Amino acid sequence: MFRKISPYEIDENVFRLIDKDWMLITAGKAGDVNTMTASWGHLGIMWNLPVAICYIRPQRHTFDFANRYDFYTLSFFTEQYRGILKYCGTKSGRDHDKIQETGLIPLETKTGNIYFQQARLVMECRKIYQDDMVPENFVRPEIARKNYPKEDYHRFYYGEIINVWESEG
Repeated sequence: MFRKISPYEIDENVFRLIDKDWMLITAGKAGDVNTMTASWGHLGIMWNLPVAICYIRPQRHTFDFANRYDFYTLSFFTEQYRGILKYCGTKSGRDHDKIQETGLIPLETKTGNIYFQQARLVMECRKIYQDDMVPENFVRPEIARKNYPKEDYHRFYYGEIINVWESEG
């Protein structure tokens, strides 16, 4: 069971939430959805809106879903689901039905976006801006060399956080 809260009521440490706890980025609708684990992202204010920014490399299966759909969700879990997060971060939705294989229970928002019953915190986001990272914009080129040896630079998506739910259980 979830209760709806305002983005301004999120009282989590965002560094721990994203970097240490990880999240599932999910894009698509029932029957046409994919999810992936991520540990890079941002939460904040942009254009006077609460936003969540996520990053997806072009070779990830979720990339196609994030480009085709106008919304995505970010689902955060307790430590007991670390194995599922590892699985969803190492297996491709091209070859695996990650939701079925992990036992994740998909739920739908009122707008038809997918999140998971096991999550402890969920953010539903409407895309408002996207762009690609490019090597010439790195002020410190060693960061690009270290993180992009294959030159597979992320696309980033700004999403206005339109709904937030936290688990009551």
